[in-house]
This record gives sequence, structure tokens and C-alpha cells, in this order.
Amino acid sequence: MFGSLPQRVGVAARGALLLLSYLVMLAAGALGWTAVFAVFGAAAALGEFALARWSKPSEVLLEKVGLSLGYRQLTRDVSAVLLVVATVDLTAGQLTTVLLLPAVVWVISVFAGALNTMIDRRNPMSALVRNIDLGPMRAAPRPPDWAAGVAGERLALVNVLLVPAAVLSAVWDDAAPMLAGAAAAVLVAAVAGGIVALTWLRGRGTGQSPLLPALQRWLDTHRPEVALYFAGPAKDVYQANMWLAPTEALERPAVVLMRSREAFGELADTRLPVICVPAGVDFMNLEPASVRAVLYAANVGANIHMLRDPGMKHVFVGHGDSDKQASVNPYSKVYDEVWVAGLAGRERYARAGVGVLDADIVEVGRPQLAGVHTFGAESVDRPFTVLYAPTWEGWLDDDPYHTSLVLMGERIVKGLLAARPGVRLIYKPHPLTGTRAKEARAVHERVVEAIRAAGGDIDATSLGGTAHLVVTGRTPGLFDCFNQTDLLISDISSVVSDFVQSQRPYVVANPSGLPEDEFRRNFPTSRGAYLLSKDCGELEKIVALTRAGGDPMTEARRELKIYLLGPDEPNSMERFRQEIGRLCG
Repeated sequence: MFGSLPQRVGVAARGALLLLSYLVMLAAGALGWTAVFAVFGAAAALGEFALARWSKPSEVLLEKVGLSLGYRQLTRDVSAVLLVVATVDLTAGQLTTVLLLPAVVWVISVFAGALNTMIDRRNPMSALVRNIDLGPMRAAPRPPDWAAGVAGERLALVNVLLVPAAVLSAVWDDAAPMLAGAAAAVLVAAVAGGIVALTWLRGRGTGQSPLLPALQRWLDTHRPEVALYFAGPAKDVYQANMWLAPTEALERPAVVLMRSREAFGELADTRLPVICVPAGVDFMNLEPASVRAVLYAANVGANIHMLRDPGMKHVFVGHGDSDKQASVNPYSKVYDEVWVAGLAGRERYARAGVGVLDADIVEVGRPQLAGVHTFGAESVDRPFTVLYAPTWEGWLDDDPYHTSLVLMGERIVKGLLAARPGVRLIYKPHPLTGTRAKEARAVHERVVEAIRAAGGDIDATSLGGTAHLVVTGRTPGLFDCFNQTDLLISDISSVVSDFVQSQRPYVVANPSGLPEDEFRRNFPTSRGAYLLSKDCGELEKIVALTRAGGDPMTEARRELKIYLLGPDEPNSMERFRQEIGRLCG
């Protein structure tokens, strides 16, 4: 029941309901309304549990408006004390004890939190590593995870015992239940706080963490020449993932440098050594003196911590060539060189006039595409397969045509599910779909439900079988989906540019309704595509035509491949390797 409630009530409304429970609880305690206090006390406790488990955004919202967990818990404790004072005839000693014991829990919580912070500073997680052996590391003692996890305001959660204790005291007109509950809370808090305090005492005099010095020794010893740098958040880590395999294949010592703990945890499997140093000061104190070339997969502010080093070449490789405005970001001027896939990328910068010099642009192809196969239409061992891979909604509200999903997605999917003879649908949305626009999230959910209703697998982890699939996880990857696809439907995005490698037919959505000539002129990646208007009226004909093998766009795609991705010889990986060699000397 509680798991479905957050889906039906908005983020702000969930927080408001929780606050209402606390306010009624406070009033009921002051007025001595025992039954009302019991009901809303239970509602507040269950509400906290529900928000913690199913509605993190509501918790964040409450924090932002200054109604943190600590203040809510304090309201709960004051309400319980007020109820006992209003309903039980207390002696002076009992009143003092009822007031004192909950306060003792808070004092223990505050000091436990402070000591735990001091312990953390003795063992700062200043860096995370993967595929790197730093040798034995001496560290200051730490409390058990459970004790460290509750130290601070969370430890005051034990005062939840005051709620049922206060109700029993009010019903029985006896202070004993309240005193017993409060004493039990103090005991539990004292155990956890005592463990933290003893751990702090044991670690006195430990000294500075040896982690960063050990990391510097590793850099000095292994001397990586190439660094793949990524400072973006976890949701964007796919941008770094696409460069792992090409960097591994360079046949030069290389390292991945990251800045986000969460992104570090989401990085795909790799044989490369990976270093994550979140703090800017710590990162800038490292000296990767051997690095000669740094590859940047994304434009983010924290790139400045690496760009400040003039002793290496800084190269923007991006995360896919497309006709989107983001592919010609003026920020690119800060790099020594900008690497694009083919002539299309070079001309895109020239048309944009954002200040990137033509001499600083290098065409290296797309080395990631080596595993994308070229083959014809419907395979003998699977049905004709259509991949629908829309891009996300983008950052700007004034661009309703950034993605086809909102305006056309449901028509596309329903049309493919109803196609006769049947086709197999693979739906793989952009990883950021729905993160900014509620409309996009809602359409995505309806599309997924339609595929589920048609017997599809809505949480696919492999591409086997003949069922319709929804692919939203890291695996199967986009290029794996390409290799199962006979026809792609997508938007103006790098998905289209990369799919051209396969030389198979593709459709580009035209939700804005631009005339065909103007659309192809504005978006060169569509020159080898079939165009799909907002009403999707051409969809049935396109599927039938490409399925039958009568594909008039074949030659256009062949020419477009060279324009977008460069020549076949030397191949992209060899060109990539040659350019890295030029920079490293």
C-alpha cells in the first residue's frame, strides 16, 4: 500500500502530508487528546519510513525548506512530553526526569555525530581506485558501519519509543511507561554513542591519511601517457563508458580520471586503472607529470581542474557527433584540439562560428563502431526488427522538437506493434529520458506499458528471442542493439550518426514539420534517412519498403557514411591511435 502511495501523490504533497501529521500530533499532545495523538503519531512514523524508502525527492524538498529530519524528530519528542504533562499528574521529580531523558538522547546524538565526523577526517575517502594496487594502507580505526550510520541526528530516532510510551502513560495516568521508554532510548543511544566515542579515543594521534601519497607514488611509478577525464555526474557516465574500449586499445599506458564517487560506481567494466578524486584541492595536488594527452568526454565546469595544467595536450572527444546544437558548444574553445568523426563535424563547427579554429579540428572517425556489423534485411532466425531509440528532451523548454518521444512516441510504438506481418520492436530511450520533463517521463511510461501489454519484456537484459524489448539498463548496449536491427527510428542525435556505420536503413523523426529539403539541409545526418512526420503517416510504407529490400536510400547512406564518419581506410581505431601517438611523441 505504502509503496504505491508515492506514485499517486506528488513530491510536495507527500511532504505536506507528513508535516500535517506532525502539526496535529503537536496540537494533540498540548491539548491532551490521546487518541488523536496516537493516530497521527503512528502516521508520522509510517510517513517517515515511506518517504525514506520510496520518496527521496520529498525528503530533499523538506531539507531545502528547512524542515530537516532533526526538526521533525524534535517536534515528535516535544509532542510526546506535552501529552504526558497534559494528562498525567506528575511529581516534580517525575517532571524533571520526563524532560531530561529525551534531552540526554539529543546530547548523545550531537556529540556522537561530531566525533564521527572527526573520525572520518582521520580516514578521508580522498580517492577511490579500481585496477590499482596501492599496497597495504595504515588507517585509523573506524566504528562499525551501523554505529557510524546512525551517529548524529539519526541517532535521535530511538526517541520514537516516546510515542507509544506517552500514549500508555496517558491512558493509564501513570508516568512509569514514559519513564521506561525514555530510559530505554537513552540506553540504546548511549551504546551507539559510546562505541563511537571509544573509536575516536583509540584513533588519536593516527596522523594524515596515506591514500593520496600512495596514489602519487603509483602515478610516478606507472607513468600513464594518456588520461580519459570525466567529471560529470553518474547519470551521464555513459559518455565516459563509450571511450573505455578505444582507450584500452591504444597500446599505451593510460588511466581514467574521475571526480564523482557516484559516477565511479556506475563506470562500466574496464581493464584500465581508474582513479576518482572528488575534491578539487586534492585533485589539483596530484601531479600526473607523465600524462601527455587528456581526452575529455563532456563539457563540465570541473574540467578546469585538469585544463589548468599546460604540460599536456587537452583534447575534446565528446560523446557522439550529431546535428544538435550541443555538438558545437563554444566551451570547446578551451581545448588544444577538438576531435570529430568526419568532415561533417568539421563543417558543423565552421557553420556555427563558435570560435573553434579549423586548424584545431582533427578527424579521427568513431573507433567505438568497430563492433557494429553490416548486414541486410530480415534474418532467417529472427523477425524483422525495428529499433526505436529517441533522444531525450534536452535542457531548453523552447525546443519541443528535441525528441520525438513526446509528440510522436506513442504513435510510433503503437504503429509498430500493430504492423502486419508482425515486426519485433526494441525500444531503447536515451538514458536521460524524463529527467527534466514530466511529459517525456509520462509518455515513456505509457510506451513501456504498451510494450508490456503486447507481451514484451520491459526489463530486457539480453537481446535473444523474438519478443518485443524495452532496454533501459547499461546492457545490452546501444551498439549491441544496432547489430539486431533492420530499421532504426530515431531523432537528430548521435545515434543516427553511429547507425550509419551499419549501412542499414534508418528513419529520422520530423516532429516540427519542416519541409523535406529544408530539414535535410539543416540536419545533414538525415540525408540518407526516411523522414517521418508528426502524424507518422509514412511509417507503414517505410516498414514495408525496407522489409521487402526495395531501399532507394542505399547509395545516399554510402556517401553519407564517409561524410559523417570518415574513410574506411585507415580504420577509425588506427586513426585514433595515430593521433594519440602524435600528441604523446
